[in-house]
Amino acid sequence: MREHNLAVVLGEVVRHQPVTRARLADLTGLTKTTVSNLLTVLGEGGLVRDGGPVREGERGRPGVAVSVNGDGVAGLGLEVNVDYLSACVLDLGRRVRHRHLIATDNRGRAPERVIESLGRLAGQAIASASDQGLTVAGAVVALPGVLDRDSGRLGAAPNLGWNDVPVGDLLDAGLPALRLRPDQDNEANLGALGELWFGGGRELGDFVHVSGEVGVGAGIVVGGRVFRGAHGFAGELGHIVVEPDGPPCACGGRGCLERIAGQEAILRAAGLTPAGTTVASTVAADPDGPMAALIATLRAGDARALAAVERAGRALGSALSTAVNLLDPDTVVLGGIFSPLAAWVRPAVEDALGRGTALTRGRTPSVVVSRLAGDAAVQGAAGLVIERVIADPARLLTALSRTERPVG
Repeated sequence: MREHNLAVVLGEVVRHQPVTRARLADLTGLTKTTVSNLLTVLGEGGLVRDGGPVREGERGRPGVAVSVNGDGVAGLGLEVNVDYLSACVLDLGRRVRHRHLIATDNRGRAPERVIESLGRLAGQAIASASDQGLTVAGAVVALPGVLDRDSGRLGAAPNLGWNDVPVGDLLDAGLPALRLRPDQDNEANLGALGELWFGGGRELGDFVHVSGEVGVGAGIVVGGRVFRGAHGFAGELGHIVVEPDGPPCACGGRGCLERIAGQEAILRAAGLTPAGTTVASTVAADPDGPMAALIATLRAGDARALAAVERAGRALGSALSTAVNLLDPDTVVLGGIFSPLAAWVRPAVEDALGRGTALTRGRTPSVVVSRLAGDAAVQGAAGLVIERVIADPARLLTALSRTERPVG
């Protein structure tokens, strides 16, 4: 009961902050004494703190405002992608306190070596958080490919060349020890959560978030929750066949969407990188790299680049029309590389999407551009740590009781 009540009180603080103890008693149905005792426990764990006086109503003395402690506990998000590793630290107030991306080619690298590099990146992020007075509670890792979250095994990540990898065990061994055990999830699902929590939010309604990098994935949000399918594999948009006689794909098929609309496919079609080379995934990672060059050539009106992006947009719109006819979302969100390319890719997406859904729906979903771009998955991963702390603070408090508690 106490564990449940801690979660109830912390949840109401998050939703109504700054809020007085009296108001929390009204919201939770608990006595003021019980609320005060629970807030003491949450405060000692670095999760809430008192602020200034707040007057609720015209009579009586002001109460003391309670808010989440943005300088106490934090969550760590990590991402492994084909050509980069990234880390993000969010505090309990959902502010980004650390963000770092390293461009590196992970194709063909042994999973153990990649996780070793990720562990070093995590250590730097934790040190940065510590320098700011934060205690990192736990980490969630965004991974590409088909992931069985129950067993912690990555069944297949074709673009990495990984098959049946025990990533859960590797993360346990390779990441710095934290209060909560590390977890992992598909990067497209975490990208959708990042968009829900830090991007367009609930105003998007039910939506499909497209994460475009070397591969193309989709996270599906229905009723404010990620839809995973019966076995957790929903959203493999990149392997919808859009050109049956198209180029072979690493998954074993031909003409898959990501072979037309993936980052490297677009760059090759635009003549900006030879086959077999790696590219930095974002302009932020490599301001002089081929993605930055692509945007420059598009702005200059280069015919080959414009044709490559239009072809990618039409392929993406075609694949999305299949998803829309099946799922009936309110909104499609263009994330990843499609965010900085939106001015050129979005018209073709909307045209193909309209052609593929007009007869069945009457109106097509809105197509919007993510403000998070390539940061969505890693922010979603860090946000998932924060959400779990809020949903079950007793779990973290128990772990903190074994170590020195944060001050803040």
